[in-house]
Amino acid sequence: MGEWERSYRYVGPAELKAAVRPGVGGRRIGSAADFDGWVAEQPAEELAEPFTFVVGVDGVLRLAPRRSEHVACAGGDRVLSAGEIGFVREAGRWAVSEVSNQSTGYCPDGRSWAEVARALDAVALPRPSGFTHEVVFRRCTRCREHNIVREDDFVCVFCGSDLPPVWNMDPTG
Repeated sequence: MGEWERSYRYVGPAELKAAVRPGVGGRRIGSAADFDGWVAEQPAEELAEPFTFVVGVDGVLRLAPRRSEHVACAGGDRVLSAGEIGFVREAGRWAVSEVSNQSTGYCPDGRSWAEVARALDAVALPRPSGFTHEVVFRRCTRCREHNIVREDDFVCVFCGSDLPPVWNMDPTG
């Protein structure tokens, strides 16, 4: 793992994880050739929208259609990051146009960008310098609900309590 050395356990609805079939997950993209093969299979209308992605604990990017659950893309396993990613064709080659950590199943911290960057660099995909849309997740210490922090307002939308300043989405560590 990288600088921050955190993997994320799935913290979303149990029924979604229970539906994951063993051995099935997102398409493993470990090289430029893997990406070229995968992107050639995608219909143009799919390429117009972002895809679901995870970076597995092996550091490899996995891609699935946008409406896929992150836990299914990860095969139910822990991840180093998760979110949505879009691609654009620039100067005759593919590049990452947008990438976020928006995954309400894994709720990765923004610091997981380093793992995403490493996985994209391994595939030789030009990329932004960070998440183009970073989501801040916190679990309320009072009511235990998951929150998305908007506009630096660290207040629980469910009970009004203050949210912690640091990532705390996985109560088991």
